[in-house]
Amino acid sequence: MAGLVSESQEFEVVTNLAEAIRKLSRNRFEGVVFGHPGDPRSDVIRLFQNEHILDGLKDGVVLVDSEMRISWANECFRNWSHSESPVDQHFYTALGKSEILGPNFCPFNTSLATGTPSCSSLITDQNRYFQIHVAPLMTAASEEASLVATMTDITGEMLQQQKLAAIHQAGRQLTDLKPDEIFAMDTQARIDLLKDNIRHYTEDLLDVSVLEIRLLEQSSQNLMPLLSVGINQEAENRTLFALPKDNGVTGYVAATGKSYLCEDASKDPLYLEAIDGAGSSLTVPLLLHDLVIGTINVESSKVGAFDADDMQFLEIFSRDVAVALNTLELLVAQKNNAAHQSFEAIHRAVALPIDRILNDAVNTIENNIGRDPRVVEGLQRILQNARDIRTVIQSIGQRMAPAEAVPAGCTEQLHEKLRGRRVLVVDSEGSVLNDAHTLLEKFGCIVEAAHCGDEAVNMFRNSRLEASYDAIISAVHLPDYSGYQLMLRLLKVTEIVPMALMQGFGWDPGHSIVKAREAGLHPKAILYKPLKLAQLLSVVELLIDEKTAL
Repeated sequence: MAGLVSESQEFEVVTNLAEAIRKLSRNRFEGVVFGHPGDPRSDVIRLFQNEHILDGLKDGVVLVDSEMRISWANECFRNWSHSESPVDQHFYTALGKSEILGPNFCPFNTSLATGTPSCSSLITDQNRYFQIHVAPLMTAASEEASLVATMTDITGEMLQQQKLAAIHQAGRQLTDLKPDEIFAMDTQARIDLLKDNIRHYTEDLLDVSVLEIRLLEQSSQNLMPLLSVGINQEAENRTLFALPKDNGVTGYVAATGKSYLCEDASKDPLYLEAIDGAGSSLTVPLLLHDLVIGTINVESSKVGAFDADDMQFLEIFSRDVAVALNTLELLVAQKNNAAHQSFEAIHRAVALPIDRILNDAVNTIENNIGRDPRVVEGLQRILQNARDIRTVIQSIGQRMAPAEAVPAGCTEQLHEKLRGRRVLVVDSEGSVLNDAHTLLEKFGCIVEAAHCGDEAVNMFRNSRLEASYDAIISAVHLPDYSGYQLMLRLLKVTEIVPMALMQGFGWDPGHSIVKAREAGLHPKAILYKPLKLAQLLSVVELLIDEKTAL
């Protein structure tokens, strides 16, 4: 390095950068050397053959006096200035109309007063943002130069921060409603509002007009369309699954949980056409607690219309969308749960009384057979009306909360064979009868109850006038006799008795279950108190299958 310096060259030595800036602003130099030109051991000696070294900086640099008048400015600052020559002008005048944003109201006065560097930011009337760093000239200060200020254009950074803030604000407002608005809107209205807000904020903040949102059905991995704007009909109706292959970019994103930027739709093997003349697309996952619940896809007719910043913005917005969708899903579930609880409360209040009406009616019919036929006919009408009342209550409950009323893990479609099936439950315990009503009727069963063996026989005789029972569930121990003895009595009435026995914990001194199995009870047709849903459904379906097979 030292060999670059010749004896014919003259040097002016300065000890700090501020003094160097002042000399460079007043004199013409061939270059700038950093290090000691006479020291051959120095490994930091550099010669810059550029007399406009400060003009090459991307930041603006100015020297100002104590009155904030500019004594020198580099080319970058001159380009930002509103005048051809900012020298001798007040610093803020040279920039035109500008507003200090803080944190220091005036970094120049602060730096003069404290003798330390000071920072602040400002915005000009051209909506450009700058960060100003002001430092005092300690050893090189003069009347013409007391401070050196460096200006950095931070417009891009500030606009990005503003956009991020706007996206977060939009996310908070996706489902933000006043209490009186919530009261006036049903669930579907709030879902429609969410869709409108998503559409509005996506167009306004992300500057896109083609949008598609799909939600992932976790059990089937099917990506179901939720919102489509500007997508052609064929693409909107397209069936997609969360698979990395053969399901387009959307399927890939849903399967991997990774965002995907398609810069050129015509050359990307994953891309499936969603708009005519597609140029590029951006797809991000809808994530809720790191679980993929769907995807957001935006499209453009321009190639390379999206970049990494757009991906960041859409990813941030998608998380707010996921939270908003989950809030509405919880709202729907809460609404259906509340509706179902209301239905269960009503049904619980009338289920057993209706059973009593049925029991009394069939007992009276049995006692009047062969006597007054008009009494029997009247009781049979009462019997039918009571059953009709129960059917109406049950159908209303299913309309109030159809699928959501089914407990988690028990899909209605898996137990479709239970719908419309008639089940007789025989037990003296009201809690067992209530549980049977509650659990089975969620799946469309028609449940009737008897409190003892004789009552069960009477119910069975009279049910055959309308439709026979598809399953009979009896306690092992009844007030009048055992479940096994009930089975024997029913076998005298019909050849097929689709029966299950239920017992509590304890010893069966009469060996009713063993005897019942010898009489034809299915080995698996055993239940235990209190009733458990999965076991109850399994046994009832077993009895239905056995009866159907015969």
